[in-house]
Amino acid sequence: MAFILRTNSRHFAGANATKFFQPQVLATGTNNFYRWMSTDKEIRNIGISAHIDSGKTTLTERILFYTGRINSIHDVRGKDGIGAKMDSMDLEREKGITIQSAATFCQWGDSHINIIDTPGHVDFTIEVERALRVLDGGVLVLCGVSGVQSQSLTVDRQMKRYNVPRLAFINKLDRQGSNPWGVIEQLRDQLKLNAAAVQIPVGLEATHTGVVDIVEMRSVHFDGEKGENLVYGDIPEDMVDTVEEKRAELFEHLAEVDDEIAELFLMEEEPDKETLKAAIRRQTIACAFVPVFMGSAFKNKGVQPLLDGVIDYLPQPFEKENYALDLTKDEEPVKVSADDKDSLLALAFKLDETQYGQLTYMRIYQGMLKKGNYITNVNSGKKIKLSRIVRMHSDDMEEIDGAGAGEVVAMFGVDCSSMDTFSDGSMDLVMSTMFVPEPVMSLAVKPKKTTMQTQFGKALNKFSKEDPTLRVKIDPETKETILSGMGELHLEVYIERMNREYGVECTTGQPNVNYKETINKMMKFDYVHKKQTGGAGQYARVIGYLEPLSEEGQKEIGKPTEFDNQCIGTNIPPEYYSSCEKGTDDAMVEGALVGAEVEGVRVVLKDGASHAVDSSDMAFRTCMANAIRDTMKKANPSILEPVMAVEVEIPSEFQGTVVAALNRRMGMIQSSDVNDDGSGIKIVAEVPLANMFGYSTELRSLTQGKGEFSMEYFKHIQVPKNTQEDLMKKYIESKKKDEEAA
Repeated sequence: MAFILRTNSRHFAGANATKFFQPQVLATGTNNFYRWMSTDKEIRNIGISAHIDSGKTTLTERILFYTGRINSIHDVRGKDGIGAKMDSMDLEREKGITIQSAATFCQWGDSHINIIDTPGHVDFTIEVERALRVLDGGVLVLCGVSGVQSQSLTVDRQMKRYNVPRLAFINKLDRQGSNPWGVIEQLRDQLKLNAAAVQIPVGLEATHTGVVDIVEMRSVHFDGEKGENLVYGDIPEDMVDTVEEKRAELFEHLAEVDDEIAELFLMEEEPDKETLKAAIRRQTIACAFVPVFMGSAFKNKGVQPLLDGVIDYLPQPFEKENYALDLTKDEEPVKVSADDKDSLLALAFKLDETQYGQLTYMRIYQGMLKKGNYITNVNSGKKIKLSRIVRMHSDDMEEIDGAGAGEVVAMFGVDCSSMDTFSDGSMDLVMSTMFVPEPVMSLAVKPKKTTMQTQFGKALNKFSKEDPTLRVKIDPETKETILSGMGELHLEVYIERMNREYGVECTTGQPNVNYKETINKMMKFDYVHKKQTGGAGQYARVIGYLEPLSEEGQKEIGKPTEFDNQCIGTNIPPEYYSSCEKGTDDAMVEGALVGAEVEGVRVVLKDGASHAVDSSDMAFRTCMANAIRDTMKKANPSILEPVMAVEVEIPSEFQGTVVAALNRRMGMIQSSDVNDDGSGIKIVAEVPLANMFGYSTELRSLTQGKGEFSMEYFKHIQVPKNTQEDLMKKYIESKKKDEEAA
């Protein structure tokens, strides 16, 4: 077999590869702007996402090495103690996980690639959410052994939410038990993706040496100390039948969605390479097809062909349709142009506090950002002068003078909130925001010393500003500071960051589950609020009913409760309608059973009455809130608890004890699948979050340290009757103690 050694500018360029990353200075009027040797039509903005421990940060490290962005490779849990480039926080390197999304950039051939590496742990899912909101394409990394896992499902939902075209990369094919074809079946069955392989691995486990490209119809091996030299050759004879089978499978899946390939398929004609690549690109960008790549990032195999796939199949900025909302036309969608020459439109998608001040990450959708120019925050109306623009490489910065449409940059001196839109002041357009999940866990927190109170407040203000899933509130009765987040690890990380970044040691209470309350039957109300104080009093009357709002209804209106004003006439003057809605919101903050937030309730206002002198905004707001609180007690209220989707991976011999332990925690086993080689088993269960505290310790004990688990929020369900009674009893006792202490 004849192999051809090839190293060119599109692939690894040896020790001098960094020469491809020197920015050109292009004169534009009186200003100089850093622009890459590529044009804005040769940009790719991609996110790399996966379940925890699938190898995405390792993959990103290899991408940076092969593109010449870094000169040496450091592993996530490497013996050198340095850690991967994209894990810049000390906590990330200590725990061996990604906590915050990190941005970088590199050059591959003639194309400039902006990359965001995202966390794989469900507690930090907002980092994935914000990245996918602003990116044009994604790489979904899957473990060749474990396949589709819980966070894979979450990432898939997020990619579908923002219509992000993606490639799949089946990683870790060097590991025992790897089965890429089983993973592809999971992509089809569990994620409902039209996926097919564009590569076939040459060997698996210890014999994995390369891939066969079934589009180019050649083998690719990876030579050199770090796999930097690509060796192309013929297809191994013992793989010819498999290649023909998988190539036919590729045609079949493309023919389902692409007319040109379908016509050739029906005529039993084979497309040429260019036709095939064009069809893969068309349908990938249309989110109708997912090409699957293969390799082992840790063993330096398959990364360069994946980079080729990013360029060949993922969209350029102008190929991805993005829309802004026109505030002057009732938020009518307006297509964004992705042209440097048009008016500026950019979105702040991430905030980060540094020693130099707030760093704001910005995706430019159209127009240009120029140092020294003024930009307008459309959300707040504030005008800001751009004093400093930088391009990020993890925690390293490169100062630039400007950037154009399609770029991802960061800026100092911009006071804003996450997901604020910026323009040049000529348009009232805003970009749509992102989905923010509700916290599922809370704990009371306070500084150990009163002298730390100021820094404590600064830290909480900064953290809640940068992370929308971290909520801070003061308990109105105990006056304690309550921190709410996505899980134990999420809250633990912020407590640790307070100590490291602000020198604030904290004392924390026991974690509490974020329960919710709802009603289960329709109940009418006719409520009068009347108060005389000597002068003008307060008078309001409201008539209507409450009814349960289904989960589908909540999704349809985009919020957990609904206020429906069906008043006819002027018994309630129209100027008081907004006060009635505010009163509804007030009542939903705290339910009657355990003081939890109320959801799943539809409030219908039918009629009422007012007084010419005594009625006011406050009177109707108070009347509505009291009417709802009083009526909810009669509407068969119940408590809802968060249920987690728990995924446990263990050696087969521990199956019985682990399943029994999950059953004791009121878990409902959904599936139990044995690995192909029979050595391990994956158990999927739904378990109430309240019953999951301490599970990591128990699992280690039950499996001699060989078991792993992950969990993500699934849904809220009604608690059993005895649990509801216990929770109500504890709530009443807690209120009594607080009253006595006061």
